[in-house]
Amino acid sequence: MKPHVAQNSGDNEWYTPSNIITSALAVMGEVDLDPASSEIANEVVKARVFYNASDDGLSKSWKGKVWMNPPYAQPLATLFCKKLIYHFEEGDVPEAIALLNNATETKWFQELAGVAAAICFPKGRIRYWHPDKKTSTPLQGQAVFYFGGNTEMFVNVFKSHGSCFVVSI
Repeated sequence: MKPHVAQNSGDNEWYTPSNIITSALAVMGEVDLDPASSEIANEVVKARVFYNASDDGLSKSWKGKVWMNPPYAQPLATLFCKKLIYHFEEGDVPEAIALLNNATETKWFQELAGVAAAICFPKGRIRYWHPDKKTSTPLQGQAVFYFGGNTEMFVNVFKSHGSCFVVSI
């Protein structure tokens, strides 16, 4: 039986609401790279560099502070998570915030949680947006993962969105 998260429609063009981006910017100060974005989404994220689907962010090198709201359909979610972990552990990405489904039963979630410094579980499902569609509330809740050394700031900022936990090894 497939996990609930595997029921994703495959419609990956849903963008992060500005209040989440504002919080991410409050923690990291700036976003150097958004590896799974679009020109429209970057009007909110304001990353110095962003890759859209045709750029194929998975084929590029990642550096700097990363904001990541990857496609949730498989295998893309897993591939983006692995790429973030790789570049964070290599030191290419000193700080990152990733927004994904709270699919705690999946391997990719467990791998992210094993490397993240903190995780926030928002109070409700995030209402994503798209300029040509109505807002969308996903089938399940989300998790916001923080990677880096500014854990206290992440918790203080993101606790307004939901329950935050420092991950200990």
